[in-house]
Amino acid sequence: MKKIYPDAAAALDGLLFDGMHICAGGFGLCGIPERLIDAIRDAGTKDLTIASNNAGIDGEGLGKLLRTKQVKKMISSYVGENKEFERQFLAKELEVEFCPQGTLAERCRAGGAGIPGFYTKTGVGTVVAEGKEVKQFDGEDYILERGIFADLCIIKGWKADTSGNLVFRKTARNFNAPMATAGKICVAEVEEIVETGTLDPDCIHLPGIYVKRLIDGSPYEKKIEFETTRERESA
Repeated sequence: MKKIYPDAAAALDGLLFDGMHICAGGFGLCGIPERLIDAIRDAGTKDLTIASNNAGIDGEGLGKLLRTKQVKKMISSYVGENKEFERQFLAKELEVEFCPQGTLAERCRAGGAGIPGFYTKTGVGTVVAEGKEVKQFDGEDYILERGIFADLCIIKGWKADTSGNLVFRKTARNFNAPMATAGKICVAEVEEIVETGTLDPDCIHLPGIYVKRLIDGSPYEKKIEFETTRERESA
């Protein structure tokens, strides 16, 4: 099965349609599938529902799709660094489903495991619980959260082999792995592709069976949300 594609546009060919649901990996600006996000922007696909830990920042990450108003709804846990997100939300141009970070990760993991829902204490007695089923276990209240299963997952890894086995690096491992399983098809971009058998099997974070399409998106520039520096101490 052919998994390696020449670029992001080719890897997404035939997969995009208006109104689709996308799971996007990444944590802040770390480990975001930026080449695939750019290709979705260039394709003009609109009315998107996107599940992601965050919505990028202005002009970076998913912020690019917000800027072009291609996003109808965001399912996120942290959105505090995006002025355009704030503007669209307050103007009622964007539907937002806020979800506690751990709950969002578990909703995606559950969706990928074929679990339609689960009960959690997180959010009980808060606005997060509004409209959700509440059930008692051992005298404690729990709320029902639905698993997330999307039309498409887009993720970024560090290394992959030609069979699609992936290794994530440090913070980029957050959300990319659970997002990868939570959809009908997963498209991944990585910094390097090596021959099958090169990667240590014990170090693989995502088996290639989950990855249907793959691109080498290098070179990448490491972007930093907030750069804090201090004067170098004298010798």
